Amino acid sequence: MKKRVYDESFKRMAVELSDVKGSVKEAAEELGIDPGRISKWKNQYKSDGTSSQSATALSDEQKEIRRLQKELREAQQERDILKKAVSIFSKGDGRYSDL
Repeated sequence: MKKRVYDESFKRMAVELSDVKGSVKEAAEELGIDPGRISKWKNQYKSDGTSSQSATALSDEQKEIRRLQKELREAQQERDILKKAVSIFSKGDGRYSDL
């Protein structure tokens, strides 16, 4: 079996994607590679003294994307909490049905 070889730009992109996604596993699934490989690259960049963010400066668009992704995650969490609250109040003893 042939060993797959990844170039430096792909490795950095994979590490950045894992930072954006907040999970090495999610990034690995999206790229179709082993999560351990991304973790290894991440550790390699840390030990080299170059983090993925300092190695490639983030453009304004990338910063905006990260901000919007964070905002989306927060909104989704709030939505989930509200869904649970509605479920709890609707199963109650009827005291909250007038609200």
